Amino acid sequence: MPRTARVRSRTGIYHLMLRGINRQTIFEDNEDAQKFLYTLEDVKNTSGFEIYAYCLMTNHIHLLVKEGQEDFGQSMRRIGAKYVYWYNMKYERTGHLFQDRFKSEVVENEEYLLSALRYIHQNPVTAGMVKDPVQYPWSSYSSYLNTNNLIDADFILEHLSTDKNKARDAYVKFHKEYYNHTFLDMEDDKKRLSDDDAKSIIINMCNVESTRDLQGFDKRKRDHHLVELSNSGISDRQISRLTGISRAVIRKAK
Repeated sequence: MPRTARVRSRTGIYHLMLRGINRQTIFEDNEDAQKFLYTLEDVKNTSGFEIYAYCLMTNHIHLLVKEGQEDFGQSMRRIGAKYVYWYNMKYERTGHLFQDRFKSEVVENEEYLLSALRYIHQNPVTAGMVKDPVQYPWSSYSSYLNTNNLIDADFILEHLSTDKNKARDAYVKFHKEYYNHTFLDMEDDKKRLSDDDAKSIIINMCNVESTRDLQGFDKRKRDHHLVELSNSGISDRQISRLTGISRAVIRKAK
């Protein structure tokens, strides 16, 4: 059966997710992550696209980009080929590293643009890896607070304020606001976390001693954490089993 054609964005802006084949790890160490960013910048200079956000996770990558001189599918193939060639040489392996087709969502209004930006930067937070996005070294969050040639920060900051200092303050504040959007659904990944991993995420993210402690939170705080836990990759069924909160309550919170 032929593949469904991708939806084209009227603005040329897309939220993309590139995942390791069979959910394989694609960044074993810091050198790998740094090499990918060098590759991303190299292809950006060749293809002419703009980058508004990125986040490199262990087995997947999020990008917020505006298409440049060529179709972004071609740009992604360039990125994949360059990085995988280097990765395979380093680890003495052969074959594919990334899933054959990346996921994409069109971004066609300011609200969705900013929400996608925040979602990407919050990935390591919702995964329980850090408490604040500024602590994560492999996302573009800090690029908006410091100069970074890889990120086209002005485009985003101008949506927040014409004054750069005020725009940066608004940027930080925006990332702390509550949200419940879900982007590029990863429900198929949510069934693969072990209970031990899920428990660790719940305890760390909710700052509790026991997963059952979540039942004692007030409704607003509880629902906020339920959304975060769902976004972190834990299935509703697993959240319910480990916290004792019904699936109906979890679904309503989202």
